[in-house]
Amino acid sequence: MSTSPSKRLETFPNPSPERDYHIHIEAPEFTCLCPLTGQPDFATLVLDYIPDRKNLELKALKLYLWSYRDQGAFHEAVTNLILSEMVEATKPRFMRLTARWYVRGGIFTTVIAEHRKRGWKPSPRVDLVDFPKESSVR
Repeated sequence: MSTSPSKRLETFPNPSPERDYHIHIEAPEFTCLCPLTGQPDFATLVLDYIPDRKNLELKALKLYLWSYRDQGAFHEAVTNLILSEMVEATKPRFMRLTARWYVRGGIFTTVIAEHRKRGWKPSPRVDLVDFPKESSVR
């Protein structure tokens, strides 16, 4: 596998396709360029998805995100483009990309884009009791 920026999103077979399960990924070092000024824009990308047949391979995801470093893009456009390309690669049951852009000119921007597979219905949520973090310390 390459160690330079790449637009190729690699996947691997879902090890448990019979079950809905939630994958949460945070990428706090995403950068691209402002298309108007050429200055760098920084964001934390938060990806939440429920896979169907394919999962994203993390090293390839890192290299894919790196490929945007020198590209000019508006926040809204790049968030939706990244989501579309990840959906195309994995065809998930559900995927949400949240892009939390760092302050520029006194303004924070957050862009949230979602995809739902046609006909997919999530299982009802099961709320569990939250245990204190120290509950396992005796």
